[in-house]
Amino acid sequence: MSAAPPIARWPAAPLQGKVVLVTGGANGIGRGIAQAVLGAGGRVLIGDLDTEAGQACLDEWQRGDDAAFQRMDIADEGSVRDFIAVAQQRFGRIDGLVNNAGIAGPHGTTLENMEWDEWQRRLSSLHGAFLCCKHALPALTASGAGAVINIASTRAWQSEAHSEAYAAAKGGLVAFTHALAISAGPAVRVNSISPGWIGTSAWQAPSRRYAPDYSPSDHAQHPVGRVGQPEDIGALAVYLLSSLSGFSTGQDFIVDGGMTRKMIYTE
Repeated sequence: MSAAPPIARWPAAPLQGKVVLVTGGANGIGRGIAQAVLGAGGRVLIGDLDTEAGQACLDEWQRGDDAAFQRMDIADEGSVRDFIAVAQQRFGRIDGLVNNAGIAGPHGTTLENMEWDEWQRRLSSLHGAFLCCKHALPALTASGAGAVINIASTRAWQSEAHSEAYAAAKGGLVAFTHALAISAGPAVRVNSISPGWIGTSAWQAPSRRYAPDYSPSDHAQHPVGRVGQPEDIGALAVYLLSSLSGFSTGQDFIVDGGMTRKMIYTE
């Protein structure tokens, strides 16, 4: 080689021209990711059971044809199939899929008292990721640079009591991620994000929003000095959906302000 590679320019809008689907995209982390996609130049279809929050997103974003909402249930294959079809009809392509929807609360009935139906319902984030990937993979493959992000949790790696179903779902998403990365590559990259404590009270439907009231000790549990925000997850999602992360697949990225690395003792 006669010369070293030149300094590459970083794209100002890394998702320009890309179409991204975000399940559970009307509230919380999902809304944070959807807004990040729009901010990075992409177009987004959010799917959610919460029609109030979904319509509020469109009203507040005011992004015209760049954003759309479709009511969908990730536990219903017909609903998922319709969601994917709407994306293709409206935008003509699918470049990214973020599997975020699922039950937010980690605590359920104690294991010895949990009914089979509740166990299955609490695994909905894993089941939904399967259904969404099943129906979106052909379009993602056709895009030439498809990317999937599964939203797992640090609870895939550490737990509190009575959270077995939630931990199983999130741990399953991490394993599903690396397995699908092998099957779908190289046409489609698949990664997961494991958020820690992310404050979402201001990222709900208008009727449910409230200002968070964190104590100094809440923030101090995090080596970065604060509780996380949906923007923190959105920023990483943009990277993983874009060509900037073209050499990353099958990985789980922990975004928790360092909380899982900090040893906490009771005095």
